[in-house]
Amino acid sequence: MSDARGTEPDEADGEDGSDDGVLAASDLGGEGPPIEEKPYKIVFEANKCFGAGKCAEVADNWEMDVMSGMAKPRTYYIGEEDLAENVRAAEVCPAKKERGVIHVVDRRTDEEIAPNPHGDGTLSVDW
Repeated sequence: MSDARGTEPDEADGEDGSDDGVLAASDLGGEGPPIEEKPYKIVFEANKCFGAGKCAEVADNWEMDVMSGMAKPRTYYIGEEDLAENVRAAEVCPAKKERGVIHVVDRRTDEEIAPNPHGDGTLSVDW
């Protein structure tokens, strides 16, 4: 039976299928490429982006969409070589009162690397 998020109960849910309120990055998106090739994942709260463009200024992976005026990543899965620029994009995002809407997650540990406002690696999305 689907829960309020429209998904089947999984390890983020209690044994009885009740939602414990914890959303893991692995709950979002598809499987993507092999983790060995692209160990990091971008989680983007596009509905909270207001088009400041700071991400596109500091990272080649980010571009401004001419039609919508909003940012978007060229790819959601990145390797070590693209990690620093995407962490910087997450750090400079002014949306959500400076907490940002770009989240860089280590797929191996399922922990948020940036912006990580909680300081504990939990995913800091507001959906």
